[in-house]
Amino acid sequence: MPAPSNDLSDEHPPVLPSLTALGPSADPHVITVPARTGTNIELRIHTSLTVFDVAAEEWVPPASGFVVTVLVHIVDAATGLPRYLPVTEPGEWARAIFADADATQGYFLGAVDPDTGEHRDGQLAYRLYLDADRQAIRAPRQVVGCPHYRLQAGDTDPEIRIVTTA
Repeated sequence: MPAPSNDLSDEHPPVLPSLTALGPSADPHVITVPARTGTNIELRIHTSLTVFDVAAEEWVPPASGFVVTVLVHIVDAATGLPRYLPVTEPGEWARAIFADADATQGYFLGAVDPDTGEHRDGQLAYRLYLDADRQAIRAPRQVVGCPHYRLQAGDTDPEIRIVTTA
């Protein structure tokens, strides 16, 4: 599919992590790209995969699998200080990463640390939960530490196409 003229360069597209091949690691996969919707703004996109295994609770079955966390740090390209950017572009990056498994099952957590629920300036967090076969599943209640909002398919926001290499 040809890319619109406002997309990232076709000559050097960023490489997205493969959720079917990404292994659990303390070191996230990092992509740094300039934001298209803001002047002198950079997106530092950290993707990590961790394992979860939780016991059953009343009315909730046990669950195990993987948590994919995408943290989008929105910073001033010159100073590295947090900047504001509407959620549309960071959300499209999260969907592009989640698309390897299922972009319709992801969650938006907001400007928080996903593990503590504490507010983080200049950061937006997204999560996707995968079973042991790396198929997308709903968020297991036992691992949700802060509010999770389903990513909406067909948002009314304008579509931003992210050109990447697989």
